[in-house]
Amino acid sequence: MKHRVRLLTILILAVSTTQVKNANADTPESAVSVLQPYVDRNELAGAVALVADKNQILSVDTVGFADIEGKKAMPEDAMFWIASQSKGMTATAVMMLVDEGKIFLDDPVEKYLPEFKGQMVIAEKDKHHILLRKPSHPITIREVLSHVSGLPFKSAIEVPALDALPLEAAVRSYAMTPLQTEPGTHYQYSNAGINTAARILEVVSGKKYEDFMQERLFNPLGMKDTTFWPNAAQVARLAKSYRPDASKTGLAEFLLNQLTYPLTDTAHRFPMPAGGLFSTAQDTAIYCQMLLNGGEFKGKRYLSENAFKALTTRQTPEGVKQSYGLGLAVGPDWFGHGGAHATNMEIRPEDGIITIWMVQHGGFPGKGKEAQGAFKNWARQKYGK
Repeated sequence: MKHRVRLLTILILAVSTTQVKNANADTPESAVSVLQPYVDRNELAGAVALVADKNQILSVDTVGFADIEGKKAMPEDAMFWIASQSKGMTATAVMMLVDEGKIFLDDPVEKYLPEFKGQMVIAEKDKHHILLRKPSHPITIREVLSHVSGLPFKSAIEVPALDALPLEAAVRSYAMTPLQTEPGTHYQYSNAGINTAARILEVVSGKKYEDFMQERLFNPLGMKDTTFWPNAAQVARLAKSYRPDASKTGLAEFLLNQLTYPLTDTAHRFPMPAGGLFSTAQDTAIYCQMLLNGGEFKGKRYLSENAFKALTTRQTPEGVKQSYGLGLAVGPDWFGHGGAHATNMEIRPEDGIITIWMVQHGGFPGKGKEAQGAFKNWARQKYGK
């Protein structure tokens, strides 16, 4: 009987191993074969698709064009506006100050920014009146980093672009804006919240937000192409942005209409913590590798285990449908973030991989929006544990 059981176990293991080998054998060697059909159908302008593990880049594939009209093929080092992927990087910097005991997540924002004292919440609103009342508690750092503070997406004066105000001025305008919902009860995706946390970082550290990011995160990690102000050489590598044309069957170029031009202008463009960064697939992968390593990279620890856990696990209350950490979206087996022009970074600890999806799209014709998922599925089949 024992021999039968042992033989059956060996047979099952053999079949399972064969199935895994066959599954891997059926997976294309390169993501290009998965993604090129979207380019051929004019549903995707171009992409840089990168897969990494904790220690190395496993693959970098490029398809399509950085500039369709100019017939410029998408290079591996193309620059992209990563937009809201900036949120996780900003939250990482804030958590460094939590690690140092200089701020605490459940501190009220008004402890560091007195202009928030007395902020009210909307109790009733229609086209004829707004009734305000005092909220149950002042908004906290944890709440502004997880989109449950009640702050709006932006304030009324952040027009026509999101990068046209100095951080201090933008955050002061949030303090003058009533909360839309009771703090801690509703998810309201909020650039204002992330920007507010970054302003606290400035006040506590005594450094400009952008300098703190450069000195404490980008330089030490070696993220040489991650910046709020791409220089002329980096702008030349910037992939153009596309969206569906009038017929909805092709692609039309358009500008980054949420930002101020020229992008190199340091006098009239200001760093936007919630969405102002430009980067490359390789730079973004470095940041993600640090997270996949639990807050450590190449022997240097950037976040304590507790700070890393808070950043990458659900912070939104159980009664709220959306699952969000601190500056990062959180799924059942992944965490990461996307950007306004369809860029994406995803860290999958159980699979041991990172996927970086770099495109510049304000929407897709046809099945173009499915390209990202096709790439991620390929990456998991090819490199997942």
